[in-house]
Amino acid sequence: MSEQANQTYEKPLPLMEGMTGEFYQFCKNHELRFQRCTDCDTWRHVPRDMCAQCGSWEWEWAKSSGRGELFTWTVVTFPMQPSFAEEVPYAVTLIEMEEGPRIVSRIVDVAPQDLRMGMPVEVFFEAVTPEVTLPRFKRAG
Repeated sequence: MSEQANQTYEKPLPLMEGMTGEFYQFCKNHELRFQRCTDCDTWRHVPRDMCAQCGSWEWEWAKSSGRGELFTWTVVTFPMQPSFAEEVPYAVTLIEMEEGPRIVSRIVDVAPQDLRMGMPVEVFFEAVTPEVTLPRFKRAG
C-alpha cells in the first residue's frame, strides 16, 4: 500500500458498486481488466451489459496487457474541484490500450508540455485509500 493510502484522500472517488466496483476490484489486485464480448471478441470500456458492436449480452472480464499509447489529452490550468488546485497544471489523458479500449487516466512521469501523441505507456496501480486503487500510467520502458 502506498504512503498516500494511509493519508486522507480528498479527491473524488469512483462508486464501488456494480460493474464499476468490479473493475476497481481488479485494480486493487493490480490487474487491469476490461470487458470483452465472448461472441465477437470486441473489448470495451466503460463497463456495460451489452456489446455495442454485435448486440450480445455475453461477456467476460479479460486481462489487459497494461500497455497502450497516448491517444489525446487536455491540460487543466484552472481546476473545477478545489482538491486538485495544488496539482495544476496537469494533463487528463486518454490512453488507447493495445486491446482497443480507451481509458481516461493520468501519465505521472511526463510534464504536460512534454506529452506526445502516440507516446507508449504502461499501467501501474496507486492505492489512494484502503478500498480504492486507481490505474495510472507512466512512460513505457
